[in-house]
Amino acid sequence: MSSKKKLVVLSGAGISAESGLKTFRDSDGLWEGYNVYEVATPRGFKANPQLVLDFYNMRRKDVAIALPNDGHKGLAALEQYFDVTIITQNIDDLHERAGSSKVVHLHGEIFKMRSVLDYDTIYDIRGDINVGDTAPDGGQLRPHIVWFEEQVPMLETAVDIVSMADIFVVVGTSLQVYPAAGLVNYAPEDIPIYIIDKKIPHTSISSRLIRIEMGAGEGVKELTSKLV
Repeated sequence: MSSKKKLVVLSGAGISAESGLKTFRDSDGLWEGYNVYEVATPRGFKANPQLVLDFYNMRRKDVAIALPNDGHKGLAALEQYFDVTIITQNIDDLHERAGSSKVVHLHGEIFKMRSVLDYDTIYDIRGDINVGDTAPDGGQLRPHIVWFEEQVPMLETAVDIVSMADIFVVVGTSLQVYPAAGLVNYAPEDIPIYIIDKKIPHTSISSRLIRIEMGAGEGVKELTSKLV
């Protein structure tokens, strides 16, 4: 069993944005020019499955060419000193490519897919998914992404991880997307909570926060100087 303190990180789109990956929160509910409800809901998929599949096919290409930035690398480097678990709202694999060994994806992963008939059997995907591509069970394949209006199956796991943290860090998230934003409320009351963002959002626990008002890369560097 590790004797290192448990450092739990909740990361959001702001950290991936520094690697060139855009978020729908940047532009009035549009994500790469698309209405999020057309490309990120079960309703949208039912109405126009190929549009949705094409959208995620493009996102997969974007992620494949993106590179981890100093924020990702800095969090991975903290494993030298702490037992680090990353809980990310992001669907990319930049934390893993930076070297983080324990990453929980709340909203799914762009390089995974599953049948519409079976949530539990997950397949790797690096290329495109198209209408007519089926799993062995005969169901249409879809991205293994948690869309709006869907349950977040990893949420209970995340709550358990946060509740056992010795240090909690929030980086690059607006804390506006629930239920992920509610995770801060499960952090033990007596632990430090750091928040790294260019614009620190107001939350119900604002009085407990140690603020680092910077972008992810610079902010993680500042965090490291405070912790190590």
